[in-house]
Amino acid sequence: MSGALAAVLGGAAGAVALLGILIGLIRYFMLRNRSIARSSDTNSSELSVQEEQTIELAFQGARVFTLKELDAATKDFSNINLIGYGMFGEVNKGFLQDGTIVAIKRRVSAPSQEFIEEVCYLSSIRHRNLVRLLGYCQENDLQMLVYEYVSNGSVSTHLYGGNQVLSRKLEFKHRLSIAHGAAKGMVHLHSLNPPLVHMNFKTTNVLVDEDFIPKVADAGLRRLLNRTNGASPSSRVTTDDPFHDPEVKESGGFSLKSDVYSFGVFLMELLCGRDVRSDQRLIEWAQNYEDSIDISTVIDPRMVSSFTSEGMKEFLRLITWCLNPSSERRPSMDYVEIELQRIREKELQLTTVMGEGTTTVTLGSQLFRA
Repeated sequence: MSGALAAVLGGAAGAVALLGILIGLIRYFMLRNRSIARSSDTNSSELSVQEEQTIELAFQGARVFTLKELDAATKDFSNINLIGYGMFGEVNKGFLQDGTIVAIKRRVSAPSQEFIEEVCYLSSIRHRNLVRLLGYCQENDLQMLVYEYVSNGSVSTHLYGGNQVLSRKLEFKHRLSIAHGAAKGMVHLHSLNPPLVHMNFKTTNVLVDEDFIPKVADAGLRRLLNRTNGASPSSRVTTDDPFHDPEVKESGGFSLKSDVYSFGVFLMELLCGRDVRSDQRLIEWAQNYEDSIDISTVIDPRMVSSFTSEGMKEFLRLITWCLNPSSERRPSMDYVEIELQRIREKELQLTTVMGEGTTTVTLGSQLFRA
């Protein structure tokens, strides 16, 4: 019996040793093949690396799109699907095979691992009031960012662009809702660890969906370009852009408070319904605002009779605070969001809509009396 048991144990030990050798050989050949795939310039090697990236990014929330897939979605990037140009490049509308509508930003650029890493990070940031980055494509010296498509375009088009017919529906309380939603998106960016400074916040980058829910676009895009292009963020700051904090133009350093300044310019455009780039004196006017100043020449006349004078003055005080030339004296985005919510709730309580554009409290109309 003891001899038989020894034989059994010896056989089992041999089997375990053989299994260990086999596992070692398998691991060796797998690592060897992976090393060859990474060092080779053949098409099959590129597919191997891309497959690894696809698995890794899918796990982290970013999707890797193929050029073939995006060509089909945009009909080979036909001009009929071109919807604009931005800091990253041209923007195209696309229809994925599963029916999802997307916005695709495309530029010519060599492949970059830094690009993939930034996409990984930015696609992980999700909030109701932020435009979501779905994934990317990096093939044939092209880099593409694939975002969710926001159907109603930017707030700017409804204030002073091609969709002004819809702006008749943008009463003061509606503009407050848009401002509050955008503020919540910015607060989320600033609450990340470490905080993410937008660095390019402006009215054209606040989009609205079919229900006019605002979504902040291009969050982190300047950071991505900074990392992949090797240039400092300040190198892309134009001195005549009214949305840029004057301190950024002088020092070249973006900050949480420079985002607040940009947000103040956005609020000013919501107030006056005009493009401040065509009249930058509006910013100076807001910075010097006092309650005794006549505001009837600045407020968008399409809002007449749809707001209270007190709510409007509180809104203007907040704008003035955001646009303070000294960054240290500006409020945080947290405070701006809370204050916008307070003004909005108070305004809703004081103005009861009886019909399209009609209110029971029309204290704002007093501001337009001769």
